[in-house]
Amino acid sequence: MTIRNPLSGCGVSRRDMMRIGAGGLGLGLFGGLGPVPFVLAQASRASAAATSGRILVVFEWFGGNDGLNTIVPYGDPMYYKHRPTIGIKEKDLLKIDAQFGWHRSMRGMKRLYDEGKVAIVQGVGYDQPSFSHFTSMSFMHTAAPNSGNEYGWIGRTASAMDPAGSRDNLIVNISDSQTLAVKAEHHVPLVFIDPMRFQRALFSQEKSVVDALVAQAPVGDAHRYVLDVTKSAAQASEVVRAAWSQYQRKANPDLRLLDLDKVAALIEADFPTRLYYVPLRGSLFDTHVNQASPHDRQLEYCSDAIAGFFQEMQRIGRADDVVMYVYSEFGRRVPENTSLGTDHGTAQVNFVIGNAVKGGLYGKAPSLTNLVLGDNLENTVDFRQVYATMIDGWLGADATKVLGQKFETLKMFRA
Repeated sequence: MTIRNPLSGCGVSRRDMMRIGAGGLGLGLFGGLGPVPFVLAQASRASAAATSGRILVVFEWFGGNDGLNTIVPYGDPMYYKHRPTIGIKEKDLLKIDAQFGWHRSMRGMKRLYDEGKVAIVQGVGYDQPSFSHFTSMSFMHTAAPNSGNEYGWIGRTASAMDPAGSRDNLIVNISDSQTLAVKAEHHVPLVFIDPMRFQRALFSQEKSVVDALVAQAPVGDAHRYVLDVTKSAAQASEVVRAAWSQYQRKANPDLRLLDLDKVAALIEADFPTRLYYVPLRGSLFDTHVNQASPHDRQLEYCSDAIAGFFQEMQRIGRADDVVMYVYSEFGRRVPENTSLGTDHGTAQVNFVIGNAVKGGLYGKAPSLTNLVLGDNLENTVDFRQVYATMIDGWLGADATKVLGQKFETLKMFRA
């Protein structure tokens, strides 16, 4: 490991210091980064080794992305019959084969696909689908369609990876509020949108009470929990701000990573997080009216951000360690509507991206002739099969335990 920006006279790098703080060793990060004994540099390296490993980044495209105009089935004449106006012409596609092509705005992801690093999973959905954004997303977050679970699938994956909850900062959620997917029994996710303003969020009525509790010695388990969470949030906020301050690429106007830049900064700083969850902000995927232009722009922004993110992973030497999963809560209805848009649908297209991925098309493409539930695609892949594939095949956890039942995996990772 290369030691960069060593702190004067202490034998420990700033990156090492962030590892120590992120690992919960409590070395006074509240007052900034200062000299520490050499023995603690050795401890930081041990902590970093214990927390290194494979990383999963989930990039959520809320709004219901139109999979048929993302990976376009141009080889099926029924596509143009259903979409005489908004159907994308063959000449405007980035072709995959004689049947399918990428939307022309997705050159960044197409390059990754051509390098064998993108798995396209078609026909992803679940039985008895909901057409509500929020209901369907809650099903995706909990991996419990038409049932329920108190904890999210990412949170349960963290519990499977670390049942005792002994590893701090295993989950990071880049959002202005906690996503249900990351809710966990034994892990407290770090949730922030602005690294420089990251601190534990409290309602004004709570602040005085919490301040008073923190000022006292712990009395009972509940009080000790409040102290632990408050201390952990303070330490983590210092580390996150330091990582973001050091991340030089955030000022590059050609690298528009959306909120993936925060993930890149923490990975470059060797933050111990294994599970990152990033919901897309300002989504334009709910394309009921005049779909073409907003959908083009949104796909371009997201595709370029993903390509740029993996460019960053390559630059910092972590490309082999990171896999990204991209999904929406549902797809769109097959026929275009009278407003030249598409309405809420069923089966969607997913992407799993990374050096470790065996690129290609996965799942059976849904029929455009035999539609279900009012002109919708019949799902051919249960979304929990994709989850199980990542949990088992990438993270090495027990997917059956996480998901509550066994799902056939898609075998998309290299040996």
